[in-house]
Amino acid sequence: MSNDRILSLLGLALRGGRLVLGEEPVESVARARDARLILLACDAADNTRRRVRHFADAGQCLWLQIPYTKEQLGQATGRTSVAIAALTDIGLASAIAHRLAEEDPARYEESARRLDLKAARAAQRRAEQLAHEKNLRRGRRKSAQHADATPSSAPPEAAPAPKRGAQSRTKSHPSRDHRPRPGASPYAHSRPVKKGKGSFRKKAT
Repeated sequence: MSNDRILSLLGLALRGGRLVLGEEPVESVARARDARLILLACDAADNTRRRVRHFADAGQCLWLQIPYTKEQLGQATGRTSVAIAALTDIGLASAIAHRLAEEDPARYEESARRLDLKAARAAQRRAEQLAHEKNLRRGRRKSAQHADATPSSAPPEAAPAPKRGAQSRTKSHPSRDHRPRPGASPYAHSRPVKKGKGSFRKKAT
């Protein structure tokens, strides 16, 4: 019964786009660091086992040899034969590992525990990312509200008061005043008459 649940879960993962099948697709997702758990059929060749170990090292993920033949994995995923599969979702990988640990705790329990830790870290990262995005949205809304509350035009500024001593500089200098000084002749500032051609002097009679 447990075997049927595991194979059914693999079929659901494939339909949900969380399971890749075959050597080349598994290698691609492993090198892209998207693989969470690589599964190997129990009757796979030794060369296939070595390649799976290399893929897991390159992608820094776990790999397990499961108690299902290539034919059983193929039937569960709609293929004739499947030797290698990779789960790209950490939640599904942890669920598969727990199902395997129920059947054989000595062989799969440690892997299930490690996947639980990875799943918890992934959930924490997602929560932090969501909180960060939420704070960014709140900050944008606050800035928009502040911009709406600010008046579009500021009131005109008052003219600055004149500096001390500026008024005295605008007045004319006393020496430039053309009014006659007290006691001086009223013609003291008149221009002298030039003598020369064109000048007329009245003769005395």
